[in-house]
This record gives sequence, structure tokens and C-alpha cells, in this order.
Amino acid sequence: MKVVICGAGQVGFNIARYLASENADITVIDRDPALVNKITDSLDVKGVVGFASHPNILEKAGASEADMIIAVTHADEVNMVACQICHSMFDVPTKIARIREQNYLDPMWSDLFTRDHMPIDVIISPEIEVAAAIEKRLQIPGAFDVYPLADGKVSLIGVHCTEDTPIIHTPLRQLTELFPTLNVVVVGIFRQGKGFVPTPDDELRPGDDVYLVLDHGHLNRTMDAFGHSESEARRVVIIGGGNIGLYLARTVEENHPQVKLKLIELDKKRAEFVAKSLKRTVVIHGDSLDAEILNEANISTTETIVAVTNDDEVNILTSLLAKRHGCKRAVTLINTTSYAPLISTLGIDTVVNPRSITVSNILQHVRRGRIRSVHTIADGLGEVIEAEALETSSLVGVPIREAKLPPGVIVGAIVREGEVIIPRGGTIVRSHDLVVIFSAAEAVKKIEKLFAVKLEFF
Repeated sequence: MKVVICGAGQVGFNIARYLASENADITVIDRDPALVNKITDSLDVKGVVGFASHPNILEKAGASEADMIIAVTHADEVNMVACQICHSMFDVPTKIARIREQNYLDPMWSDLFTRDHMPIDVIISPEIEVAAAIEKRLQIPGAFDVYPLADGKVSLIGVHCTEDTPIIHTPLRQLTELFPTLNVVVVGIFRQGKGFVPTPDDELRPGDDVYLVLDHGHLNRTMDAFGHSESEARRVVIIGGGNIGLYLARTVEENHPQVKLKLIELDKKRAEFVAKSLKRTVVIHGDSLDAEILNEANISTTETIVAVTNDDEVNILTSLLAKRHGCKRAVTLINTTSYAPLISTLGIDTVVNPRSITVSNILQHVRRGRIRSVHTIADGLGEVIEAEALETSSLVGVPIREAKLPPGVIVGAIVREGEVIIPRGGTIVRSHDLVVIFSAAEAVKKIEKLFAVKLEFF
């Protein structure tokens, strides 16, 4: 499997890291020699310095032998041209491009990215993906991470544990006894900066971030059991009217008519444009770090603030100011990973990282075969994989406790003929079941044996 990655920034680096760990042949192109040196020094990949849209650079990177190109440079046009050249001149089978400018994605121009025009197989829009992720978090206010699985029948959610969480200091094996009808499995715990896959003897502690796989129909009961009975927000303030803020506001207007929405934008011209683009959102021109502007937005009666400007520091400080003024919950966009250890101590409820969301979405499209979806969680803690079990799988036909699962792997849910089954030790997986598995990062390669199919990438 040979992959050419255009762009050695944070997204390109992390895609290369994941694919290289699974023995793919990776070549990374970037015009910045420092970034190319960094990625080749850190990972087992090849590097080429140059413009990713130049045919000679693509040829040097091995595009003529590539199975896939993933174009994630900072320039949409470079990404598009690189895919076009790889199609026209090198016949690369699969082409994935990150495109951020929303004009390109307008339904009016839907024919642009077809094989007759600009043949890109998968388009990733970080703005749309991030806005969609935030919308899910608004629907489940007690969760800091939300991933729908199995066509919405199963959910993977992340929740914070506090001193008030009812089930702290309780071994996980006792959860079944305490809640015998609750379909939920704890698949990952993030504690003091380190993540691990729990055993039945592990217990939850205050300060833990916990990842759960559950029957979506049991969502409200699960949130109550973990001490999160918050209702969906009805009053929301968005900070930042960029592509993410505007797309999120449009989505909320269309899908959540009960929500009263306000948006604060610093740039006057942009604020005027956003106001004309939205139907019922109140747009305020001003600095979100100005207490008077926050008061004008009635932040004290707001249930959720969503800070999505292009400045991490502004997002963090605005979130903290809003909570100090009485806002109940803060959803904060942060690009800089070095800030991550500070967030929980500052009091920010939910962090959204565009890089990790983009990487996770690209990886979903990279794999195929019986693998339906892949979600990377907690910045490398592990992956939640949704796959169909084949007759030849070693997981099929035996109780899960006897299936010899690799260390760090937990079966979170099984969907059989539309019914969600939360597995126990004696549960038997059948052929063609849809299985949701959590795997620690180091065990991902072993998952292919469970399904008797390799994690193909194209």
C-alpha cells in the first residue's frame, strides 16, 4: 500500500503517523524543508521538498505507483490541482482532498468534483466536520465527545467524572449488577494525562474522562447514571463568524428551531455578511473579550457558549469570562495541542480540536473492506472500529470471553437485525453481525484477525 500525502502540517503529520504505524509506504510532500525534515526524522516515511501541485514533484514522490493521494496542504487550490494531476497523469485510484473554502462546496457547483471535471473521490471540509461535531455536543450537553455509530443505533460518548458522579470508586464489573438493564460498556479511561483500556476491576475516579459505548436508546438513563442530567441548551451564543461559526449557526437554525441563537463577530464587514446570511440569529459586532459585549448578548442567562474564532487564546479567555458571568457550559475550539493538559483545570467543559476531527474523518475514508467506520479518540488513546463479522472470523461462534481478544481490545456493542446487544462474557458473535470494537492504538493492527479481513486502505 503506497500513499502520497501532500502537506506536512499537523493534519498531514498525524495521518502519516497512523498509516506508517500500519506498515503503509508513505511519502510526504511539503514546500517547507523544516517540516519535511521533522516528519522524516520522527516517522518511518519518505519526504520530498517542493510544491505538491507540480507534476515533477508528484512524480518524484512516486505518484505513478501510488494507491492513494491525500492532499491536505493549507491551499485548497493546491490540493485540487494535485488530485487532478494524479488522476490525469498518474492514474492514482483514490484521491482525497481537504477543501476549506465553502464556495467550492456550494450545491450550485456540485458537478465540479466529478470524474468528468475535477475527479476527487473524497472531499473533507474541516469547517463542516467541526460544525457537525459541535452540533452533536449541543444535543448531548453532558458529553464532551459524541460519535454516532451503526446508523445512529449505537453511540460512543465521552463524559467527565466528578466528586458528584454516583458510580465513582465502584469496580466496573459491578455496573452490571447496579444497572442490569442499562446497555453500556466503559471502553476507555483518560486519567491524569494518560489513557488506558480498563479491566473489570478498575474503578472510576473524580477527574477521569470516560468513554462509553451504549445503546442510543439508553442515552438519557446512561447520562443520569454518570451524573449528567443536563437538558439540551435553548440559549446559545457563538463566538466567531468565520466559516465554522457561520455553518454552525445555519445548522442550528435549520435543525433546532427551539434554540435562541446569538453570534458575536469582531470584524464589522464579516458581521454584516453573517447577519445577511442568517435568518433568525442575532448578530452582534464587537469584541467577545469586552464585558459590555458579553452583557449585550445576555451571557449570564446563556446555557452554552461556543467559541470558534481563529485564535485559541481568544476562545479560551472568552469561554472563561462567559462562565464567570454565569454561562453554564463552554464548548471551545482549540488547535494548539500543548494547551490540552490545562483545559480541565481551567473549567472549560468541552474542547473541539479541528485537527483530530479532520484526521479521524480522513481515516474513515482510507479504510475499506468490512470496516464501515473508524473514529480516533482522545488524540491517540485508541480507535473505535465499526465492522461486519465474517463467517471466517475467529470472533464468530464462540463466547467473547473465549475469543482470545488481543490486550487493549473491548467489544462495545453488537447490532443484529436492527437490535442492539451490549455484550457480556458469554455473548456469541454471529456471522454478519455489525460489531463495534474499541482498540488501543497498539492493538489496531490485530483487529484484522478478528474479522478475518485486512484493514485495506483503498
